[in-house]
Amino acid sequence: QVQLVESGGGLVQPGDSLRLSCTASGRTFSSYAMGWFRQAPGKEREFVAAITGDGGTTNYEDSVKGRFTISRDNAKNTVYLRMNSLKPEDTAVYTCAVLVGIWGSRGYHDYRYRGQGTQVTVSS
Repeated sequence: QVQLVESGGGLVQPGDSLRLSCTASGRTFSSYAMGWFRQAPGKEREFVAAITGDGGTTNYEDSVKGRFTISRDNAKNTVYLRMNSLKPEDTAVYTCAVLVGIWGSRGYHDYRYRGQGTQVTVSS
């Protein structure tokens, strides 16, 4: 069993940056590919980014490419999502999860052990 705790959300202005963290319990963190999802009010949950267990390969949703960077520190059992040039449409609850499906899958059903989420609000 893996437990995930997200942090780092907040209220920021358009153009600002935030770094989200997701810290996992368990001794085999480096074995898991990890992903970030987000869900805005009234909208379906969508894939944001994913990273392989060794951190060598990443995958991004098109609307965040070039603005968001996913990374991980396996020594700290933590995966990060650096978000730059934030836009109001980035406002959502961001959740991290463990990929149990095939690498490259963007379906939430292929992810498990999801955290409780952290709120990101981008507003002037």
